[in-house]
Amino acid sequence: MIEHGPYKQEITNNLDFYKATMSQLAYEKAPEAVVEFKLTNRNADNLAEAVNISELQDRLNCIQEKNFSDDEIKYLASLDNSTTPMFNADYLSYLKNGQLPNVSVEYDHSTNDLSVKTNGRWPMVSFWETVVMSEINELYFERLAREQNIDVMDLYNMGLKKLNAKIQTLKQNPDIKIADFGTRRRFSYRWHKFVVEALAQELPEQFMGSSNIGLSKIIGKKPIGTFAHEMPMVYAALAEQNGQDIKESHGKMLDDWYEKYGQNLSIALTDTFGSDFFFNDFNYDRAKNWNGLRQDSGDPIQFGEQAVKYYQTQNIDPKSKIIVFSDGLNIDDIVNINNHFKGQIKTAYGWGTSLTNDLGLPALNIVMKAVKVNDTETVKLSDSPGKHSGSSENVKRYQNVFA
Repeated sequence: MIEHGPYKQEITNNLDFYKATMSQLAYEKAPEAVVEFKLTNRNADNLAEAVNISELQDRLNCIQEKNFSDDEIKYLASLDNSTTPMFNADYLSYLKNGQLPNVSVEYDHSTNDLSVKTNGRWPMVSFWETVVMSEINELYFERLAREQNIDVMDLYNMGLKKLNAKIQTLKQNPDIKIADFGTRRRFSYRWHKFVVEALAQELPEQFMGSSNIGLSKIIGKKPIGTFAHEMPMVYAALAEQNGQDIKESHGKMLDDWYEKYGQNLSIALTDTFGSDFFFNDFNYDRAKNWNGLRQDSGDPIQFGEQAVKYYQTQNIDPKSKIIVFSDGLNIDDIVNINNHFKGQIKTAYGWGTSLTNDLGLPALNIVMKAVKVNDTETVKLSDSPGKHSGSSENVKRYQNVFA
């Protein structure tokens, strides 16, 4: 049953696990770095016309004021990394006694659209990404349903039919393993919770869990995730400020990550500076030690074949490794990719928007990225050119560096 009643504005209900794991490493390696995050709307639709600015600001202010509750800190403290706690006591104390920085919600007259910005010390400001995006989605779809005179229950019924069809398809393909990656662009918290609980009940052997910390607690599974593009992007900007080789910052970030979290969280995101560079930088020792890779842009089949060949050239059995595919997947994509790589390499699927926001209304395509570190612009070089981030000048410069 889909819940009704007051909206639950705990931070962890809007928070993906990789925000906490990245935050802890940021706390240990660069606690004073000031990072700016900025919302980007990739849709043609104008968000300022569909999201009430003051209502969004009020919601974010409420979350900021609450900060992490004692129960949320206690849950994070209960998570383990093999035989040791996932989060150190001093880091958890930092969260409990810290404060999310201010976030600004305004109307941008230059774009005639919604502007959301925040900056602060990296370990705390990072949390705003998934919080802001999920809150925007919640408000956007509430208002859209009202303006189009649509009963939300009708949308939920449509979503339920689609969800049931996906579950049946997955039951027919019992070797497929999926994880929920749908926090940032979900329809609503209530629907997200319903979907995750349904998957946990209906697909206990295939559903690996959720990236959402709060929902993972509810279903009794460890949250899923490692790191996002933010991590190598910030490392590169910090290296540039310190006069270091930005090309070498990527390997340093991977090594810092592995030293901190070890094999349990060793799924490497490959496309921050392009996957061709990644495979050149992912040396034998890293390839041997890390469990696998995450594909988040470009052609998934082409990437998977590239990964299989790479492992073979390193004399590593591809079947001992895993690829987590996570780039805008739908159920047909998942089945097709799984069939293609069956017997070649292990696969899993981080399923986002089409899992948690498939109720008949067009989903938003918004991102909130780290855009500056201590006034130095960050850059991302995706395998999909439309996903590059940074000024055109800096994108070209990075392309030359990471060629």
